[in-house]
Amino acid sequence: MKILAIADEESGYLWDHFDKSKLKGIDLIISCGDLDPRYLSFLATFTSVPILYVHGNHDDKYKQIHPDGCICIEDKIYVHQGVRILGLGGSMRYCGGDHQYTEWEMKTRVRKLWFQLLRHRGFDILVTHAPAYQLNDGMNLPHQGFKVFLSLLEKYRPRFFLHGHVHMSYGRKHKRYDKYQDTHVINAFERCVFDYEDENIREHI
Repeated sequence: MKILAIADEESGYLWDHFDKSKLKGIDLIISCGDLDPRYLSFLATFTSVPILYVHGNHDDKYKQIHPDGCICIEDKIYVHQGVRILGLGGSMRYCGGDHQYTEWEMKTRVRKLWFQLLRHRGFDILVTHAPAYQLNDGMNLPHQGFKVFLSLLEKYRPRFFLHGHVHMSYGRKHKRYDKYQDTHVINAFERCVFDYEDENIREHI
């Protein structure tokens, strides 16, 4: 399964200079937040594959402008071609926005997932906006990651963890690819295409 992951910055390659062939072979699109909902709607008009999304900390406008043809996976497990995908958007609370949470609040969201996690026997891809704590996150509170994400990775050992929020343009510390135990970690900033079944993913992204 070939997945297009996007986050934080609308890709000129896709939006400004779009050609339908650029989505050829893509089986699933996942947004990790902080993208214009009209951008997601635009992509949806050119593909029949599901477009899944979680909210970023700057996505308050989604209340007025809904991304047509897209599926919000906040606080749920969505299954596509047998792959279980868990969505937990938002960032650390730093100024009181709609999609900002304290560590305790994010832990509470995770606790409420217990039945879904039991029914689906875990998940294969974790989709968030913020990174995990001390896993390529930032030093300041707005860009600090959540510790509970590490707990999820350690307990369920998903194949992938996709996030955004820390732009790769911030500096060399914020890498496109990392690995935490058995989990491939991908920063979806702007756009990144990867193959779910690829055993040598680090060499190809």
